[in-house]
Amino acid sequence: MRRFVRAVSSVLILSGLLLLADAAVTLLWQEPITAVVALIKRGDIDKQLVDRPLTLSPLDDRVLAGITNSNGRIAFYAHLYARRAIVGEEIGTIEFPKLHASYGVVQGTNTASLEEDPGHYPATAFPGVPGLTVAIAGHRTTYLAPFRYLNEMNSGDLIVLTMPYGRFTYRVQRQQIVTPTSLWITANEGYERLVLSACNPLYSASQRIAVFARLYEQQPLGQAAHS
Repeated sequence: MRRFVRAVSSVLILSGLLLLADAAVTLLWQEPITAVVALIKRGDIDKQLVDRPLTLSPLDDRVLAGITNSNGRIAFYAHLYARRAIVGEEIGTIEFPKLHASYGVVQGTNTASLEEDPGHYPATAFPGVPGLTVAIAGHRTTYLAPFRYLNEMNSGDLIVLTMPYGRFTYRVQRQQIVTPTSLWITANEGYERLVLSACNPLYSASQRIAVFARLYEQQPLGQAAHS
């Protein structure tokens, strides 16, 4: 009986220590179990859209032939890639130079997509379309917590989105705390902008933190640079 009690006590003590360790890691960094899940899922992300040039239809070729400037070609490919993107598929990367961090971006903001990487709101445009908003959501404490330090992005900081057809640099305008139902943050404002959103505060979903950034410069890549 004494051996049994000692064994049970040891198990309980070890379990308690593991729970404390998990809590400490979560507070200092992120939730470790979902981080492992995210790493596994990242290995299964479909990257066909970013790895292979798009096949153009005869109509696409005719339209493209009439576009004479790089911005027009970027907008053309933005529309084309947006039409062909599949939920859960990688569409590009996002980089935060200030934070020395970069992540993939997948199409969709459903639960499964956000467990892989930050997710692009399908109802918003792909970068490069004049006058339209691009919106991306991400986790702050789970699934590798890509947007954990979103609150550190201040006016003037840069955010870079790299798509198969272009590289887009945005300059932060402001950040704002909003309600979870504040869908207005993704509305079009008549200029090209990027909106990033995540739950706020840490370990809670009672609010959302939104970072608004305006397009600073863009550079054609891939087919948009050679058409």
